[in-house]
Amino acid sequence: MVVGDVTTGTEVLVIGAGPGGYVAAIRAAQRDLDVTLVERDAHGGVCLNRGCIPSKAYITATDVAHDAATAEEMGIHADPAVDLGGMHEWKEGVVDRLTGGVEKLCKANGVTLLDGTATFVDEGTVRVEHEGEGQGSETVAFEHCIVSTGSRPVALPGFDFADEPVLDSADLLSLTTVPDRLVVVGAGYIGMELSTVFAKLGSDVTVVEMLDDVLPGYEDDISRIVRKRAESLGVDFHFGEGASGWRDAADGGVVVTTETEDGTESTYGADRVLVAVGRDPVTGPLDPGAAGLEPTEEGFLATDERCETDVEGIYAVGDVAGEPMLAHAASAEGIVAAEAIAGEPAAFDARAIPAAVFTDPEIATVGLTADEAAREGYDPVVGEMPFNASGRALTTGETEGFVRVVASADGFLLGAQIVGPEASELIAEPTLAIEMGARLEDVAATVHTHPTLSEATMEAVENALGQAIHTLNR
Repeated sequence: MVVGDVTTGTEVLVIGAGPGGYVAAIRAAQRDLDVTLVERDAHGGVCLNRGCIPSKAYITATDVAHDAATAEEMGIHADPAVDLGGMHEWKEGVVDRLTGGVEKLCKANGVTLLDGTATFVDEGTVRVEHEGEGQGSETVAFEHCIVSTGSRPVALPGFDFADEPVLDSADLLSLTTVPDRLVVVGAGYIGMELSTVFAKLGSDVTVVEMLDDVLPGYEDDISRIVRKRAESLGVDFHFGEGASGWRDAADGGVVVTTETEDGTESTYGADRVLVAVGRDPVTGPLDPGAAGLEPTEEGFLATDERCETDVEGIYAVGDVAGEPMLAHAASAEGIVAAEAIAGEPAAFDARAIPAAVFTDPEIATVGLTADEAAREGYDPVVGEMPFNASGRALTTGETEGFVRVVASADGFLLGAQIVGPEASELIAEPTLAIEMGARLEDVAATVHTHPTLSEATMEAVENALGQAIHTLNR
């Protein structure tokens, strides 16, 4: 039986149940607004289902095996056997628990959930097509709308994700057997995280990158540490080469062809090819023009500080709204949009939004680098603490990297860069310091637990003040 089209109404319609969408829906419901959340795939979005959580689960699991296998210096001798099928099953359990939790939280807060694909009819109405034969559709009228449709992997000419050997990051994280040879196209954060994972699993990993180093956008002394660690794991890098295509090989694998700017071609054998060259916003299925929305040339929906688009009453949060394309930024934007709709004085400030790369070792940054601070007119003061001088880092066996802080000449924290163990956790302290307008003296005077990695932040600050105890002052 075909379900007939029905018309419903809501105060706030949220399209997309990723980290931006479901957080916005819950916050709007907490403000006593009637909220409907539409999701066409899985609650939690790419982050929970195919990105952040699955990749970090694999990173953690492979680190456990790798650390156990390489801990002879600590007197530990082990040869772990890794079952990727079992690891995949464990990862899926983590994902299911989290996505199920999102649904429960939404329902507990009174959010109405709709499964289907939303398409704008006009600036106050969407049509929701339900999945499955005979499921029909319904029209939803709204007073306010929050678009949180996320992003998808950039497709590379010559590499069709529909072809079995060509994978995006989600496909790679769904494998239940380890490929003997893996070619990774792109040395950004996704390419570097997954290259490390599969090198530790035993794949022969080759990375091709058009630029001249890994992790574009990060300072050289940060990216160099990560690249050298990857090389020590056996990852083979080829810079200045763009992947141009692939073909089947006689051995049952494939051959990937690359080309330099001067036309020099190279070939690399592989069993699988990961294409990780960036992500594009998802706006096409929405038919944004029907609502009067005009995406930018790159496909993003431009917003103001309240996350509102040029169309009054329609907001956009997360990847679809542009940089920073980070899950936690999406959640922060979702809260701003919901509170703005509720009439509260909410605004989004991206200055203190941290970013992390879960490579080996980890990278985390917030605010300005020294060069960026100088370009903005500051006379930056820099302090640094190497992890090889940290007692806690020495006891973990992870001593590569450092904590660096950047401050203004009058002592206000402007930024921090961390590369090393638990960088993604350590960045919270300088982020809070920047958000609160703290000075170097404030952080230096804060007693830190000993022995901890967080002491390195205190020492870096004291180094900027010229009074470090456990490292040489600049």
